[in-house]
Amino acid sequence: MRKRTKHITIVRPGKSLKIFAAVLFFSIASLSIQAQTTATRAYQVKAVFLYNFSQFVDWPPTAFKGSNDPFIIGILGDDPFGTYIDETVAGETVKGHPMIVQRYQDVKDITNCQILFINTDNDIAQILKVLANRSILTVSDAANFAKQGGMIRLFTENNKLRLAVNPSAARAAGLTISSKLLRLADIVN
Repeated sequence: MRKRTKHITIVRPGKSLKIFAAVLFFSIASLSIQAQTTATRAYQVKAVFLYNFSQFVDWPPTAFKGSNDPFIIGILGDDPFGTYIDETVAGETVKGHPMIVQRYQDVKDITNCQILFINTDNDIAQILKVLANRSILTVSDAANFAKQGGMIRLFTENNKLRLAVNPSAARAAGLTISSKLLRLADIVN
């Protein structure tokens, strides 16, 4: 009778660990890319909203220093839009004013701006206090932004981008928000 021998395959721990690490790395990288793509898409939509606000809000003549001044969309804090917002407004005008994008790290750097997206962890109430009585449409996606005195808060509900608008804050800054825009928003006072 023949004796059966068992063959045992020995996998070196280093090799299986490398394979496991590679699979884990690509899985995490894939999730990270998916999350980044979702965030990028969300901010692309928000960039378009910022542009469209320029069509549904009226600024007083004092909002511009001169007739040749640009219409400025400002971003305070980290820029979540990347170049997409620049591409969105390239070549566009608002009542004869060419649109441009400017980025600010400190609220004190803002001299002339018509729409300001606030994306900072700094004290929002303090920022809004500094901007009070200036004809700047303040926009953010921070929680309770409109309740704190901001003018437009962008938020997601049921996978749809929604607006919360504080019309009294806009009126105090001399801005008139179109009823067409207000019909789409939750009103906050």
